[in-house]
This record gives sequence, C-alpha cells and structure tokens, in this order.
Amino acid sequence: MTSRQLITAIDVHAAGEPGRVLMGSHLLVKGSDMVEKLQYCQENLDGLRRLLLREPRGYPGLCAPLVLPPVNTDSDFGMIVLEQGGFAPMSGANLICAVTALVETKALVVTEPVTYLRVDTAAGVVEARADVVDGRVTNVTLDNVPAFVVALDHPLDLPEYGQIPVDIVFGGQFYVQAQAEALGLKLQSDSAKEIIRAANVLRLVAQQEFPVSHPLLPSIDEIGLPMIYGPSDSPGANGRNAVVLPNGKSDLANPSSWDGGTLDRSPCGTGTCGRMAAKYARGELELNEPFVHESLLGTTFTGHLRGVTRIGELEGVLPTLAGRGWITGFHQFVLDADDPFPEGYSLGDLWG
Repeated sequence: MTSRQLITAIDVHAAGEPGRVLMGSHLLVKGSDMVEKLQYCQENLDGLRRLLLREPRGYPGLCAPLVLPPVNTDSDFGMIVLEQGGFAPMSGANLICAVTALVETKALVVTEPVTYLRVDTAAGVVEARADVVDGRVTNVTLDNVPAFVVALDHPLDLPEYGQIPVDIVFGGQFYVQAQAEALGLKLQSDSAKEIIRAANVLRLVAQQEFPVSHPLLPSIDEIGLPMIYGPSDSPGANGRNAVVLPNGKSDLANPSSWDGGTLDRSPCGTGTCGRMAAKYARGELELNEPFVHESLLGTTFTGHLRGVTRIGELEGVLPTLAGRGWITGFHQFVLDADDPFPEGYSLGDLWG
C-alpha cells in the first residue's frame, strides 16, 4: 500500500484574493513564539509551501494562511502566511480568509452577531471582529499591528524607468510604494503585464538599495512587496492600487526575468495599512477618516487610522481594515510517496 500524506484545507477568497486555509498542518510547525515558528517554516517547510501553491494543486495567484495554536494565553489562534515568494509574517487578506473559514466551520467558539478574536502573528497580535449572520461571516474587521513610514519620496533609479520617488512603509510587511503616473502606467487590468514588470524592478532595486529592519522585530528585515498606486474613478473609492507577488526568481541584470509575478486580486490588506501610514505622514489622511482602497478587480477594503503610537524611535499609526471573504471549496489534498512532483512544479508559460 502506497503511503500518503493528507493535507486538509478550506479555500476562501477575500475581495478576490484566494487564500488556501490550512487547518490541520499545525503539528508540523515548531517554535515557542510566532517569530520562531515563522523561522522554522522558512527553514523546514518550504516543500509544503511549494506543494500546495504550485501546480498541480495550486496556481500562481494562490496564497495559503497556515492556522496554528495561539502562543499567547488570551489569543484564539496563530497564523503564518505561505506566499509564492516565501513565508510572510502577516497578510490582511489572508487573515480575512482564515477568520472566515474558522468561524463558518465553527472551528472555534462563535457568537452572533459579532465574534471577537485575537490572532498571533509574527508581526504582532491582531484583534479581529467577525460580523456573523446565520452562521455566515458578512464582514471581518482587523485592528492591525502598528504601521509606520521609513521614508517618503525616496528617489530610486530604476532601469528603463528613470528616477522614481518611492515610499518605504510597514503595514505588517515592508512595502515599496510608487505612483503609477511616475512609472508611466495606468491601473487597469489590461495593463497587467506592464504593471508586473515595473513592480518587479521597483522591488528589486528597493531591496538592493534600501535596507530595512523592524525596530522591535529585527527578523523582519526585507522589503517584501511592491505597490503601485493612483487615483480611482469609482464612486466612493479613495484610491486604486496593484500589488505584485513574485512567483519566480528575478534578476536586475536579466530584463527577461522582470515579467514573472501575479497581481494581488484584492486591494491588499497590509499594503493598504502602509499606504494609510504614508498618507497620514503627508497630511492627506486624518485619524478616523475612512479610506476606501480599490483593487484592479474593483473590489475594496475600507480602512481608517484609530490612533498614533511609537515603534521604538519611530512614530507610527494604528490601522484598522475591513473586508469580506467567501468560502469557495473544501479540500483534502493528497501526496503519494511515489508522486514524481513532491514539491509541485512550475512552467514558464504561467510562472516567472
């Protein structure tokens, strides 16, 4: 009899962004706190990440929140995020997916009309509130970890694009953010290939020229994702953006490698938190003023800043973000011992 590994998951999308919520893989992860658990995943579970996110079980646009037992006695669960580019300490869209899956399957204690949860992440504790009607989650609100600005309008010299002013911000992950107009781009779906190419260059140059480190969490020390932003023409939306998740290796010296990646289908939760921090620093957003951020799909997350704080020597803000998730499937994935692709595969027709 062939030995098999069974992996249980619930697929959810938050404002269009797919998250494969891993419910039964927590015993694979070791560590006394979330930072150690994240490091353990990075060092030992990359094969699991590739198996679930790559073909034939996954596809380039997929992420996967891994649900873990809490490390704090007053928290309800922990989460580490599997992305195409590696493991991430926090993701707003993926946390919305995880909360939706856990509440709608009653994997934890659920109360209507509101279920309050505390979630341990490697970026800190996130307070979550799920609005529940007849067992369905109609909205998830996250009081995210503090966001802050590292630099505003920092000039970066980008091959093919020239000198571009960028913001370096933290909203749960580190982002480099630039205006679409400065890059000669339009934020529309038929410009996807051009957006991905510019965003890859933006990320690569920022990683090379602008070292970062979280003042309180020094293991979070890399600009993970690029955001390209601009105005929105949609009624009620305050801005539009595109975040690109890498799904292959890119090299500044090899322009043919700049085209690999996928667009975040959602307005990006942690990216929106970082964007609000930059807008507040510029005097463009007041405390408690709603900020409706739109994706290229036209879906939205709504955020606001509930206060200010300090992160070490840096000034920061306290972002809140709200959005909704929908369950799309229940799965039990199988890996047979003789499967020729135990870590999945990627081909150049879809992958970077």
